[in-house]
Amino acid sequence: MNNQENATPYEKTLKFKIVDILYIIMMIAPIAAAITLKVLFTPESEGISISGPLIYTTIPMVLQDLPITESQINSWLVMISIFGLCLFMTHGLKENPTLKRQHFAEIAVEMVDKLVNENMGDYFSAYGPFIMSILALSAFSSLMSLFGLFPPTSDLNVVAGWAILIFGIITYYKFKCGPVNYLKGFTKPVIFLAPINFISEFATPISMAFRHYGNVLSGVVVSVLLSAALQGLSRMLLGWAGEFIGSIPLLQVGIPAVLSIYFDVFSGLLQAYILAILTMLNVSGAFDIDEFKEYKRKKQEKKNKKLQKIKN
Repeated sequence: MNNQENATPYEKTLKFKIVDILYIIMMIAPIAAAITLKVLFTPESEGISISGPLIYTTIPMVLQDLPITESQINSWLVMISIFGLCLFMTHGLKENPTLKRQHFAEIAVEMVDKLVNENMGDYFSAYGPFIMSILALSAFSSLMSLFGLFPPTSDLNVVAGWAILIFGIITYYKFKCGPVNYLKGFTKPVIFLAPINFISEFATPISMAFRHYGNVLSGVVVSVLLSAALQGLSRMLLGWAGEFIGSIPLLQVGIPAVLSIYFDVFSGLLQAYILAILTMLNVSGAFDIDEFKEYKRKKQEKKNKKLQKIKN
């Protein structure tokens, strides 16, 4: 009994702390690696420079060479950081929480589950981890710009890949009621609208990709332009005091940071939330539970009739 009372809690042991440090390194190291690659591969330039992601290397392929770009590398590094964060937040889970991180993790899970139930219904209650992944990946990718890195969400190829994945899930649920019902959906409410319905079907991933990509990229471009404009304004206002003082970018201190709160933080988090909401609405809207039950009932009736004929 005395041994149990004097036992050191697991979260205070050296082993627990070492594992925590390794998880923290796992979160920070990918960002440091991305910054290092950015410094090594960024060419020298003067003035305003707004360009796409850097191309680190190119892999020769049969049909077309495969470029390994900054957005691809940063996407993988973001996923590694998120994985490290998840391991850190779930390290030392207990039925009766003693760590603050577990409280934050439980609050986040409960909020996402509530969001899923409100927008998708009970049938999609298991979609919480998927929606959480979308929120985290999109938000952390956009926040890469805070470190002076190219955010993967500013690359149309990245967000288009996400949109195609979501479109595949939407199509899967539309096919759950059978291919015939799926094709009939193009004729609703009237058959004359079939061409428009067909176009709108494939416009969904395109609109999702361009909305997310355009909003994030525009924020990055505006931030760069404002920073360059403030630098030029500083030179104009302080140029009379000499070359040295005129070269001090005084107006770039503080003002870009305030603007970054909106363009890099608020806007990035908002776009992640919008992407998650659109995903939930499009997936749940593609599936009619009553129609699915009716389809399963008819299918079971046909199966029973076939079995009855075989028996007879």
